[in-house]
Parts: sequence; structure tokens; C-alpha cells
Amino acid sequence: MQNQFRLIAAPFTPFDRNGRLNASVIEAYGTHLAANKITGVFICGTTGEAVSMSEQERRTIAEKWVETSGDKLDIIVHVGGNAIRECTALAAHAQAIGAKAIAAFAPSFFRPATASGLLEYLKPIAAAAPHTPFYFYHIPSVTGVNVAASEVVTLAKASIPNFAGVKFTHFDLYDMQKCMKAGPGLEVFHGYDETLLCGLSLGVRSAVGSTYNYIPSVYRNVVDSFMAGDMERARQAQLQSVKLVDVLNRHGGGVRGGKAIMNIAGIACGECRIPVVPFLPEEYRELEKEIEELNMLDYATVSRPVRPGQVVNGRA
Repeated sequence: MQNQFRLIAAPFTPFDRNGRLNASVIEAYGTHLAANKITGVFICGTTGEAVSMSEQERRTIAEKWVETSGDKLDIIVHVGGNAIRECTALAAHAQAIGAKAIAAFAPSFFRPATASGLLEYLKPIAAAAPHTPFYFYHIPSVTGVNVAASEVVTLAKASIPNFAGVKFTHFDLYDMQKCMKAGPGLEVFHGYDETLLCGLSLGVRSAVGSTYNYIPSVYRNVVDSFMAGDMERARQAQLQSVKLVDVLNRHGGGVRGGKAIMNIAGIACGECRIPVVPFLPEEYRELEKEIEELNMLDYATVSRPVRPGQVVNGRA
């Protein structure tokens, strides 16, 4: 565990209006996050649309983040996927460019049914970057692999020399607490933004989230209030997060809706790739209206907001 709470953003991958990588945005993106006391980034994960990118595109994104933000942010590169050779190649690449850590979620097409089966997938990925801390990314709602993370963590700490912990994106706090007690030195990243306060109450000192991209002060308020013993203020700050997540869910979820918020806030992330459908102009206007009603724009700390009716990455 860290003495200082680690608030780590899961960045969106910027695309241009034609769906191509727009890596030129990343330097300003990283500067924005660091200025708002974000301590690291978890790139090319769910929020980063890793499964919709090629291996070369993922390499390019990783290189750009390390090149432009490595001295300001801890760069954690997600290297998981369905093709093990691609995963190991991405892991080796992340180590070569100086990433702080790597992570991998379970394969989602041919799915391991047991913790030991999942471990056989994770071991060669970690071994491809032996000098880089490796985290298991537990997100069963996306992968469909419902093996208990605590079972994986127990096996991994005994057989993966560079195993560092787990990114726990699940509502099963019973299992998360078992992960936290699995052994000294292991780190548990709390992965659900809307339940950060629950994780804090169990002792987590690190978290990864997508909404940290545009309302980091809300989560700093949750953490600081909790640490100060002001539980009522912490609950009120967490409720702000819950209300925002409700808005995101009405607009297709945290990746689709969150990427639109980044565009509104002034970081040109573009649209999600198909099969996630693009935002329509009227949706942008409705989304901004809903955020304004929640006072969320008071927390959005990026300048140059795109107002309704203006062009947002090619969409009027």
C-alpha cells in the first residue's frame, strides 16, 4: 500500500473524425491530468478501447504516453487480449519503452473456467516483461470470466515473480477484501468509480477510474473527506459521482458517454470506434444539459468547452 492515495485515470484513446489515432492530443491530455493531481494513467484498457485497436496502434499510444507524460505520471499499460502472442509482444514492448507497470485482463472469447486456467494465460504475459510490475485486471462484466479474483491473486503471488496486485473492477467487495489480505506488498486498485468510498472503508489506497479524467476534484473530495474523518462530506461527494454515472448510463455507458464529456470539456478525443455508435449532435446538447443540471461542469477542469451547436470533432 502507498502512504499517499493513488488516483489513476483510465484515459480515452483519441481518434480523429475518420477514426484514426490522434496521438497529438496525448501531451495536453497528460498535462491536464497531472495538473489535477492525478498520479498515473491506466492506458489501453476498457476505457481506452484496446480491443478495438490493432497491436501497432496500442504500441503507438503507449509510446506517446511514456514520451510525453512519463515524468509526470505513472504509466500503466494494459496489454491483455485474446491472442497470447500479441499480449506477450505488447508486454515486452511496454517494458522496453519504460512503462511503470503492465496489466492484463482475462481473454473473453475462449474463456478460462478456473483460476488455474486463467493463471496459465497470465504467466507468459508477465514473463515477457520480467522487470516490470504486473497486475491482473479483474473485470468479469466485460470478459465474462467469473473466476474469483482472490483465487487468481493467491496463485499468481506464488508463481509470478513480478506479480504486483489486481485492478479490481467488480461489485463483489467480499472478494476484493480477500484480495487485499492475500499477501503483503500486493496492491489493489479499486475499479468502480461510483463505489470508491466503499473501497476506502476497506482500506484501499489506490484507484483507477474513467470519470477521474474530467471530475478529479470530486474523487479528491471523497478521499480527503474520508481521510479527515468527515464521512458525511465523503458521502455527498460520492453521491455526485453516482449521479454522474447515472447520466453516463443513459448515454451508452462510461466509454461512450465519457468520451463525449471529454469532447465537451475541451480534450478532443473523437468518437468511439464501431460497434460503439457515435454521438449525434442532439445527444451532445442533451448530455451537456444534463451535466449542467448536476453542476458537473463546475468540476470539469479542462478549459475551452465545446458548446452545443459548435463542431465537435467534425459533428455540428
